[in-house]
Amino acid sequence: MKVLLLSGYDADSHKRWRQGLSRHLPAIDFTHIALPPRYFSWRIRGNSLSFAGLHAQALADGYDCLVATSMVDLSSLRGMVPALSQLPTLLYFHENQFAYPQSKHQSHSVEPQIVSLYSALCADTLAFNSDYNRCSFMAGAEALLKKLPDLVPPGIVEKLQQKSVVLPVPIESEWFRRPEKARQAKLQLVWNHRWEYDKNPELLYRALQIICREHNGKLPFVLHLVGQRFRQVPPVFTQIRDLLTAADGLGQWGYVESAEQYRQLLRRCDLVVSTADHDFQGLAVLEAVASGCIPVLPERQVYPEYFGDGCYPVSGDCEADARNLAVALAQHLTRFNEGRWPAPPDVSCFSWNRLGPDYGRVIKQLATQPPFGAVL
Repeated sequence: MKVLLLSGYDADSHKRWRQGLSRHLPAIDFTHIALPPRYFSWRIRGNSLSFAGLHAQALADGYDCLVATSMVDLSSLRGMVPALSQLPTLLYFHENQFAYPQSKHQSHSVEPQIVSLYSALCADTLAFNSDYNRCSFMAGAEALLKKLPDLVPPGIVEKLQQKSVVLPVPIESEWFRRPEKARQAKLQLVWNHRWEYDKNPELLYRALQIICREHNGKLPFVLHLVGQRFRQVPPVFTQIRDLLTAADGLGQWGYVESAEQYRQLLRRCDLVVSTADHDFQGLAVLEAVASGCIPVLPERQVYPEYFGDGCYPVSGDCEADARNLAVALAQHLTRFNEGRWPAPPDVSCFSWNRLGPDYGRVIKQLATQPPFGAVL
């Protein structure tokens, strides 16, 4: 079976996902075409032009089906490359533009939402990495359609729901290898997210301030801040580093280049902490939990779906949320000091061993059905 796989904005998690498909589904012959993850506004609107103009021959090379990420402008691309309109198509949603929080420096544009909605209408199957992702996409699409002035066909969202499934991004087996963890003198925490505004580092900083004040200017734990950094880093990270240094709580700082060293760090840690305003699956958290960490997560986005008991209440008020995070960390500190440390949650359901067959089944079923499963 020959499958064309298009990644319209090939961020790290997207790249790992598509490479995992090739590695774990060897019976399928994948052809990958990916565009680099930069210039977001241009990429989401211009990817069809880039695909069609730079890869025309590869796109028309005779495939059994097409798998594309939701960043691909499928409706425009099918018009530019008619051969693609003959292929049964799966559209994969790592995220959705309806529930993506905006930076205060961004200007609002409905265009990314329209692109993903039209692409969903063109696809035969929609796959989402979490039920939260699916539900927020459907709710956002419904809200957008209600705002349009006239001539909107009825029942669009219902038909999109009927052809949607949930298929999380799987975790590689390396994350589940847990050597015996030696007890350390201080509790070890890791915050392992992109260093951007949507991960809400201000909430982390405020919670650290509260904990420092309650412990006479010192932290009763070590915090490792790792994750991908970009050219513009929110200035609060400098404040976090200064606080951690002064409070004797600074661990690993910055991106860990070596995958094996990063895995070793996670295996040494006791807690994985998130303050995110945005996570459609939370792959970094899942990898940390698979490595043996207990999750401490905000009660929003995808987290209650996976870790109801590991979530602290949030309201959107930074001071109140920081206090709730500080309380949750204090409870874990007490357990650590008393030697009552629980086992981490079981996330083996996210392994390739468990999810690989589901992917294979969905793709094979797609390839054997006639195309033109679009709702319009």
